[in-house]
Amino acid sequence: MPMPSFTKTAVMALGAFALGAAASFADITGQYFAYGRNADGSAYNGLVGVLDNGDGTFTVNWQVGTVYSGIGTLEGRVFEVEWGSTHPAIYVLMENGELHGTWGNGAGLEIWTIEAR
Repeated sequence: MPMPSFTKTAVMALGAFALGAAASFADITGQYFAYGRNADGSAYNGLVGVLDNGDGTFTVNWQVGTVYSGIGTLEGRVFEVEWGSTHPAIYVLMENGELHGTWGNGAGLEIWTIEAR
């Protein structure tokens, strides 16, 4: 069964739904555990580091079997990361500090947690 395709608009709508108090001041820097699912349904996990560049952008480094890096911006609770693909990775900052998102135009899913699962 094909995985449903989530677009940036759908994820941003989810972000608007999850939006409580303004989160543009949220500190998302630090290390996360990443858990994801590729477009083919296979699972992966690893680590993600987020560094504040001091100019409104964040450097993101993934170590999930392969190493990736990108530059992200946080607007409200929506964190968008350009990582060299055609489509950005888009995450929603949840109330518990986790980030839930998609990449590959919705073909891949990923959750970042503060604690290992």
